[in-house]
Amino acid sequence: MFLPTTIKEVRARGWEQLDVILFSGDAYIDHPAFGAAVIGRLLEAEGYRVAIVPQPNWRDDLRDFTKLGAPRLFFGVSAGAMDSMVNHYTANLRLRSNDAYTPAGKAGFRPDYAVTVYTQILKRLYPHVPVVVGGIEASLRRLTHYDYWSDRLKPSVLVESGADLLIYGMGDRVIQQVAQAMRNGYNAKLLRKIRQVAFMADADYVGRLDPERMIRLHSFEECVRDNHAFGENFTIIETQSNLMNPDATLVEAVGGRYVVVTPPNATLTTEELDHSFDLPYERAPHPRYRGKGDIPAWEMIKHSVNLHRGCFGGCAFCTISAHQGKFINSRSERSILTEVEKVTRMPDFKGYLSDIGGPSANMYRMGGRDRELCRKCRRASCLHPKRCPNLDNDHRPLLALYEKIRRVKGVKKAFIGSGIRYDLFDDSPYLETVLCHHTSGRLKVAPEHTEEGVLRLMRKPPFALFEQLSTDFHRICRREGLPYQLIPYFISSHPGCAEQDMQALSEKVLGRLHFTLEQVQDLTPTPMTLSSVMFHTGENPYTREKVYVARSQEDKRRQKSYFFRENQVGRPQRLSKKHPAQGVRSPRKKHTEKG
Repeated sequence: MFLPTTIKEVRARGWEQLDVILFSGDAYIDHPAFGAAVIGRLLEAEGYRVAIVPQPNWRDDLRDFTKLGAPRLFFGVSAGAMDSMVNHYTANLRLRSNDAYTPAGKAGFRPDYAVTVYTQILKRLYPHVPVVVGGIEASLRRLTHYDYWSDRLKPSVLVESGADLLIYGMGDRVIQQVAQAMRNGYNAKLLRKIRQVAFMADADYVGRLDPERMIRLHSFEECVRDNHAFGENFTIIETQSNLMNPDATLVEAVGGRYVVVTPPNATLTTEELDHSFDLPYERAPHPRYRGKGDIPAWEMIKHSVNLHRGCFGGCAFCTISAHQGKFINSRSERSILTEVEKVTRMPDFKGYLSDIGGPSANMYRMGGRDRELCRKCRRASCLHPKRCPNLDNDHRPLLALYEKIRRVKGVKKAFIGSGIRYDLFDDSPYLETVLCHHTSGRLKVAPEHTEEGVLRLMRKPPFALFEQLSTDFHRICRREGLPYQLIPYFISSHPGCAEQDMQALSEKVLGRLHFTLEQVQDLTPTPMTLSSVMFHTGENPYTREKVYVARSQEDKRRQKSYFFRENQVGRPQRLSKKHPAQGVRSPRKKHTEKG
């Protein structure tokens, strides 16, 4: 059975009252790739009565917020699988016309800043019922952050939303602990002992914390006044997030109160991760969506299988390690192969798995050889500026798993649609195996840029590694008779990227290497990333190095134009007179917030 979404479905289960009601900005798809379904199923497995209210209408009489009544324990709120502002707006701040997490891809079914809007409504309607927020939007806005869409620093989402508790990162273990602590009512003392949560507190509470296990960040007000303070906060937050065994509580003052963030949990065990994936999902959208059109996000992943969580790449613009963690959390072969078999039994499965991957497809079971060295490590990336000598990048467990997946009855082909880190290859036969058995004809990789200074700020490997990949790719394809394409992904307007850098990229990629670019993107600075901090402050917070930032929409559009032929090789280029020299900040233009 699907988790109930209406009072009729609640009554059909014989329930008079619910324990937990979850609100989500996404349509309800009962599948382990969608957070609300995972949280709901985990709570259900512990015996709690759970319902989901997907995409509630926040603009009418608010009946969606009242139709199930008040839960016994708490409301859970998430914006969905994406930050609602990234979901709504393009990099040049134009309103998107579609939403991949809604039937028929229709836009307009969730508000801007969905976590705040949903929570404020619930606290107004049910002031005495606790609200617990989580998911990517809440997680990455748990402390002072740069908000690209309003072009200003914003305080913790706890401040603006009024939520009672915030769960950050992957909530599998934490949500069960929170529910347990609330079994007999809201118990602040128990809740504040849980790791991987954040909450508001007063000066008396902070004064009782162990100073040896507490880090006081610069206040929100200090960050607003001083970019250096904001940058320093980020370096502390990122470093603490990437420790194997962090033990410090972060405290940030705001408006006379304090945001308190407890240390993150240790990485889930394989058994815990398997448990999340093995729960009795229906593996389909809720029947309420029949006849309303396909849900694009579901159509994309329904025949795919996720192998692991986490990423140790540490890319400056990426939120994966900030939310899922740096240390790889891999599922067992048993769990993965069981899910593959479930996919083969889906009525519309034609024999083709669309993706067997993860945040980075080829990090399965990778990690440090000496875990004691990992415990001491404070690096944000195991691959930048150079690959850690302690990193075990052995692809053999993954290649063995691929072979077992290929042998599952009903699987004609298992493609890899997730991004592949080619800086992990070495002499492994991985590339050859992927090309011969797991490529649909187009291998997508992400060099992101060509110029050394930009790549350094992005925390990406030298472009020479991509050129070597291109050589190896074409050599293997010629030998095996494979008419495949290599599709590189690039980003424009990253901090440190000037127009000269985009012109150099154009000359190398479209001129010398003769690529036709399809996978390109103008940078969107998302909360709690190094790129967003550099975008706001104009400097690298770790080194205080000044970096050029293409701030205006005109500058950003001009940089992106270098990806396209009409502004490319073969035509003389003249840099704009307005364009500043490398290393100088562009004047800030105030963005207009839309919607």
